[in-house]
Amino acid sequence: MLAQGRIERIGQAGGVCPNYEAALATCMDSITGEGKALASVSELAGIGFKAVHAGPLSGTRLIDDEVLAAMEEFSFLAPAHNPPYIAAMRAFRHAMPEVPLVALFETAFFDALDEATVTYAVPYRWKESHGVRRYGFHGASHRAASERARQLCIGDLSNGSNLRHISCHLGGSSSLAAVRGGVAVDTSFGISPQSGLPQNNRVGDFDVFAALYVMEKHGLTVAGMARTLASEAGLAGIAGGSGDVRDLSEAAARGDARARLALDVFVRSVRHYLGAFLVHLGGLDVLTFSGGIGENSAEVRTAVCAGLAAFGIELDAERNAGLRGEGRISRDGAAVAVLVLPADEETVVARAVAAFLGL
Repeated sequence: MLAQGRIERIGQAGGVCPNYEAALATCMDSITGEGKALASVSELAGIGFKAVHAGPLSGTRLIDDEVLAAMEEFSFLAPAHNPPYIAAMRAFRHAMPEVPLVALFETAFFDALDEATVTYAVPYRWKESHGVRRYGFHGASHRAASERARQLCIGDLSNGSNLRHISCHLGGSSSLAAVRGGVAVDTSFGISPQSGLPQNNRVGDFDVFAALYVMEKHGLTVAGMARTLASEAGLAGIAGGSGDVRDLSEAAARGDARARLALDVFVRSVRHYLGAFLVHLGGLDVLTFSGGIGENSAEVRTAVCAGLAAFGIELDAERNAGLRGEGRISRDGAAVAVLVLPADEETVVARAVAAFLGL
């Protein structure tokens, strides 16, 4: 790694860049020129994107009009992700037309899911005509966790074809993945990033008929309900304020019942999928936690793993409370290795781009 940085709140209040073109210019000014990471833009072999959703179009792709059109087609299902990615991709295309732009889709890690896992019990023509099926996201994070877990547990990525792993990516957006020998076999996500675990302000799993019922009662439009479920629901919707687990933990400690309820709902959902994936895998060898919550909240990790000694999951309380960064938090002799692994999505994307471009 030669340089890294972050530009947030692009085009939003409190941000320093009014649009993606300005953000790109600021970024490139910081890394190109005399004494900087790159002498000029011409040194770039490619630019990688951790793209989210283009429906059945998955894998690692050169960003062209077909890819952008597919992402636009599925923007309704990823309203918080696809529009800003599309805007950024177009800004890069305009500013650096000579540099290949490559997208690693979050869905790619789940391309091997079997048909029973991805198929909804709806009219089959919806799947054939509109791509209505389960996909899976956070692929780069789960792939990074899988690779690192195999390195730590067996020391060799070429072995461990039967290593049974559940990866918990817990943050503002959260999901679990069941992985066998480095290949994903299940995911908590569905057709959209609004599904699965309750997110910071996105709904998670929800009976569709409840949405239809409320729409009928209050005369809500499809756009209105979609906006509510994608931005006013989740942990924030339960708590009535912030959906950030740090804020919820502080509020719960002060006696805020709804903040405590939000945390309990979140932990219950994680444990729900953990149990389902234990059955799917036929047991477990390694459990990992990544993401802002997974890496930093010993409280959540303790709650998720409570009472699971019969399944080989036993935390060392002192290790769990004191860990900072990567490390093992299970007790010595426990049948299941429980690890905290900082998410390393950028490296996964960089390697995918290098492989795609034959570098």
